[in-house]
Amino acid sequence: MSQSPNKTRIVFSVTNCICFDQRVRKIAEAVQMLDCEVSIIGRHLDNCCDSGSVPFTTRRFRMYFKRGFLFYKFINLRLFFYLLFHRFDLLVANDLDTLLPNYLISKLKRMPLVYDSHEYFTGVPEIQNRPLIKWVWTTIEKNIFPRLKYVMTVSDSIAEQYEKQYGIRPVVIRNCARSSVGMKQFSRSDLGVPDDHLLLILQGGGINIDRGGEELIEAVSRLENVSLIIAGSGDVIDLLKEKTIALNSFDRIRFIKKLPWKEMMRYTRSADAGMSLDKDTNLNYHFSLPNKLFDYISAGIPTVAGNLPEIRKIIEDNNCGIIIPSVTPGEICKAIKSLRDDRALLNKMKLNAVKASESLNWDLENKKVTDFYYGIIKEV
Repeated sequence: MSQSPNKTRIVFSVTNCICFDQRVRKIAEAVQMLDCEVSIIGRHLDNCCDSGSVPFTTRRFRMYFKRGFLFYKFINLRLFFYLLFHRFDLLVANDLDTLLPNYLISKLKRMPLVYDSHEYFTGVPEIQNRPLIKWVWTTIEKNIFPRLKYVMTVSDSIAEQYEKQYGIRPVVIRNCARSSVGMKQFSRSDLGVPDDHLLLILQGGGINIDRGGEELIEAVSRLENVSLIIAGSGDVIDLLKEKTIALNSFDRIRFIKKLPWKEMMRYTRSADAGMSLDKDTNLNYHFSLPNKLFDYISAGIPTVAGNLPEIRKIIEDNNCGIIIPSVTPGEICKAIKSLRDDRALLNKMKLNAVKASESLNWDLENKKVTDFYYGIIKEV
């Protein structure tokens, strides 16, 4: 795609696959509507979509190292030199793992930088028992964050935490879902699920440690007339499959690979309830307001969730789900049974989820994005 000299050239940087990062794609589309020329730099993975399905100029790095220190070292180096030798007017760093090269280029080229923190990165569980790695990321954050002018994040809790730490309160852009009304869902026969089963779904691109997958499988294995779809990817997927086999529940628990949002939502709209079972074991999960909660609301299904403040507020304000006091197989069983055995309750919560989607949707959240970026673009 050729660049227009009359348009503001904006480049978004991510370290994952562009195809599955719904937040980046939605925000990039909103910015593009401001008559900007959008590029996205990401990472090439084996299951990436083709370039034609992404409505932006893209550059995807093929990385020899897939994770860990060497991965982050080399993708940051590649980001730095790519940004150094290409012309843009505005840089957007998505998450802490892209911030350093973007910040350095913004200073070298004297151009504005937007930082979008998708999570409370220094609180993620993967680095809590790795003091050197945590020190590196914390050092990067505390040396750059106080110097940033334009910052956004995903929840009020994270915004408050950053304000407490650095005196800067980010603009909050929640990960509300697009409308899924009219999307064709699967029938029970398509999915091989009996009509009298309560069908649950756990979705996500990061089904990792402490996200309740193990406890959910154990709960489902104890219950009759309950089926489960696990749709997505993550560090514990293989472990969850092994546990499913060990509990002899493979006939009622189905695993679906990571899919583009529209395809995934066909499964979500087919379910009776969605599961969001992150444990309160680290600050990142404690502050989280995950995509899947808004996807379930968009699909018009209630959510069974752990007792985390941001999620609890959404569910209790809209009466569109059940908050369990702790993420254990026993508590999950109680919540599932209440929905399975009380169809009036289930149907009421489904209606409430549909009603909640009228105010918790991307069309409304998108207005905050355009207002935020419009002010910056005027200064470029």
